[in-house]
Amino acid sequence: MTTFTIEIDMIQEITTTMHPGDVLAAAKEFFVTRNPLYAVFLELEGPAYLTFRGQGGEELVIGVSAADGGTRVRGSTYLYDAQISRFFSTLDPMPMAEEMVE
Repeated sequence: MTTFTIEIDMIQEITTTMHPGDVLAAAKEFFVTRNPLYAVFLELEGPAYLTFRGQGGEELVIGVSAADGGTRVRGSTYLYDAQISRFFSTLDPMPMAEEMVE
């Protein structure tokens, strides 16, 4: 009998008015100073991403890319989805665009 294990990572996305470098700096500050129960440590970083490791080797990734008038931020993890949501809530959101319909 063959069994398969499927891991599905949680991917979240937000668009912010912040500069990509400022988003990454904010992510480094946010994630390494959190509650020790959900502590993560910076593992890798590049001009458009950060990779953190937490308990049991769990990975948390934050990536940034240019978007119309702002920065698209994506977060991916299996275990730390609530922490990514909390981080996203600290970012300046893009204003809602209104359209006139006649």
